[in-house]
Amino acid sequence: MPRKYLRRWLPNHQTMLQNRWLSRFAHWFEHPNLFHLNRKSVAGGLAVGMIGGLIPGPLQVITSSILCLIFRVNLPVAILGTFYTNPLTIGPIYWLAYQIGAWVYGASGAVKTMLMPSFSALSLVDWMSAMWVWIQSLGAPLLIGLPLLALLLALSAFFSVHIIWRLWVYWSLRQRRKRR
Repeated sequence: MPRKYLRRWLPNHQTMLQNRWLSRFAHWFEHPNLFHLNRKSVAGGLAVGMIGGLIPGPLQVITSSILCLIFRVNLPVAILGTFYTNPLTIGPIYWLAYQIGAWVYGASGAVKTMLMPSFSALSLVDWMSAMWVWIQSLGAPLLIGLPLLALLLALSAFFSVHIIWRLWVYWSLRQRRKRR
């Protein structure tokens, strides 16, 4: 089963609770599904990670953690699932969200020529306000496309994990039968 392989890489409940930043919130992390590796919890955790990964800025992990607490799905998988967005992939992912939003909204798919603000030239507060102005300039297609893309990614991750997990179980049962 995939559990053996996932347990090697994912932290357990005790490791996360011994973290000095998380120890004061320990009572929130007591539900067993937050760290249990079963098909439903892992699939839900990856779906939550796909949703949280599209949140801009450093709020991805926080959003995924809150959604894990609400939906009672695997927390480490959700946090790892947010890392599909990084500085190399965020541009194409947001472009795809804009294209989906433009298609649904009925606008032309041409991205406006206003450039994304550079972080190095501005302070954090100025960059956040410049980023907000840039996002507003992209308009309704991006605001429609991001939730739709998040939903598509979450559904595809959820069902992919279910299918792959089931195939893995069938394969390991078949291997067990061959050994007998």
